[in-house]
Amino acid sequence: MVPMDMCTPCCISQLACCCGSAACSCCCNCCPKIKQSTGTRIMYAFYFLLVTVICVIMMSPTVDQELRDKIPFYSELCERMNAGENCKTLVGYSAVYKVCFGMACFFLLFSIFTIRVNNSQGCRAAIHNGFWLLKFIALAACCAGGFFLPDEGTFLEVWRYVGATGGFIFLLIQLMLLVEFAHRWNTNWSSGVKYNRLWYAALAFVTLVLFSVAVGAVVFMGLFYTHPEACLLNKIFLGINGSLCLIVSLLAISPCIQKLQPTSGLLQPGVISVYVMYLTFSAFSSKPKEMVEKDGVNTTVCVFPFNSGLESDMKIVTTMGTIILFGCVLYSCLTSTTRRSSAALRVCRNSEPETERARCCFCFGDDTEDYDEEKTGSGQNVVYDEREGTIYSYSYFHFVFFLGSLYVMMTVTNWFHYDGHKIEKLLEGSWSVFWIKMASCWVCLILYMWTLFAPMVCPKRFEA
Repeated sequence: MVPMDMCTPCCISQLACCCGSAACSCCCNCCPKIKQSTGTRIMYAFYFLLVTVICVIMMSPTVDQELRDKIPFYSELCERMNAGENCKTLVGYSAVYKVCFGMACFFLLFSIFTIRVNNSQGCRAAIHNGFWLLKFIALAACCAGGFFLPDEGTFLEVWRYVGATGGFIFLLIQLMLLVEFAHRWNTNWSSGVKYNRLWYAALAFVTLVLFSVAVGAVVFMGLFYTHPEACLLNKIFLGINGSLCLIVSLLAISPCIQKLQPTSGLLQPGVISVYVMYLTFSAFSSKPKEMVEKDGVNTTVCVFPFNSGLESDMKIVTTMGTIILFGCVLYSCLTSTTRRSSAALRVCRNSEPETERARCCFCFGDDTEDYDEEKTGSGQNVVYDEREGTIYSYSYFHFVFFLGSLYVMMTVTNWFHYDGHKIEKLLEGSWSVFWIKMASCWVCLILYMWTLFAPMVCPKRFEA
C-alpha cells in the first residue's frame, strides 16, 4: 500500500497541473525526467488524438451496431438526448465535420491567442502550458457546439472546401518534414563516421534495406496491380514513379551535388523512395476497382490480395492504414515546430553552427542542452527548458494542429466522396483520393529535388 505522505505531493502537483500553470508530470518516480515544452506538446497531442479517435468511431457502423446491441435502452437514451433515432445525428460524416470544426476552432483560437509570445513567464504562456482540465472542458464545449450550428446544409458545404484547403496545406507541410527528416537522418549518422566507423556500416545497412523495400514494392505492385488487359494508369504511374526515384537517387550522388552538399548520399533518396512507393501503393488501393471478362465471368483485377480473402484480412489492412494516419499526423504536428524543422520549412540553413552528435534516436534530439531541473514531489522530475524564452513558436504550433484537424476530417470522411463512407473502407477510396495520393508522390519528389538544387540556385540562403 502506498503511504499517504507519498501520494499527497503527487496529488497536489496534478491538481496544480489541471487547474494551474504548473507543468504536468507522471506520479511514478521511476519515469525519466521530462522537459516542460515536451510535456506541453504531448498533452496537446493527446487531446488531438482523443478527438481523432472519436471521429473514427463516428464513422464506424460496426461500433454503432455494437453500441445498439450492448447498451440497454439505447433508442430511448438517444431520444432523450435529442440525438435522433438511434443517435443518427452523432454518427456519419456530418458528425465528424462538426466535431472537427470544434477542434479546429479550439486550436485556431489558441493560435491567435499566443501570437508573439516569446517569454514563458507571461499569463498567455502560463495558459498555454497549464490549466489542462479547463482547456479540456473548453475543447469539449467547442466540439459539442458544432452540433448546434444553424443552417447545417450550407455549413457542411462551405466547411468541406475549407477542410480541403487546410488539408492540402497540411499535406504539403507533412511532405516537407519528410524531406527534412531524410536529410537530418543522413547528417546525424554521417557526423559519427569520423569518430566510429560502425556508423558508416549502419548507414550502408539502412540504405540497403530501404532500397530493397522500394524495389520489392515495385515488383509487388508490378505483379498484383497490373494486368495485360486493364489497369493502364497503374502501369504508367508505376513506371513514372519508379523512374523518378531512380533519377533522384542518381542526382544525390552526382559530382555537382556532392560538391555543394558533401553529406548528400543514398540514404535520403532511399527514405523518399520508400515513402513514394507507399503512396503509390496506397493510391492504387484507393482507385475504384477494374474488372475484365475472363471465361465469361467478370473478374476484379489489380487489387490487394487481402481484398479477395477473409474479412479479417481487410480489417488488418484498415487498422494499418489508420495507425499510419495517426503516426504521420502526430509526427508532423509535434516536429514541425522545432527550430530545425522551422528552418527546413523556410528552405534555408540555420545560421547557428550545428554540433551534431550521432544517435540512433536522432529525431528525439534536443534543441538545447542544460536547463534547471525541479523535483515534483515523489513523481517524475520536470526540466524547465523555457525559463529564458520559448524554444518553439506557440502560435505556429497551434496553427499546425489546426491544419491537422482539417486533414484528419478530410481523410476520415474520404475527402470529397463522403456519402456512404465508412472507416472500415479507409483504404478503399475513389478517384479523388487516388489523385491526391498520386500528386503527393510527385510533390514529395519535387521537394527533395529542390533541396538538392537549392544551394546552386540560392547560394546565399544556404551559407553556414
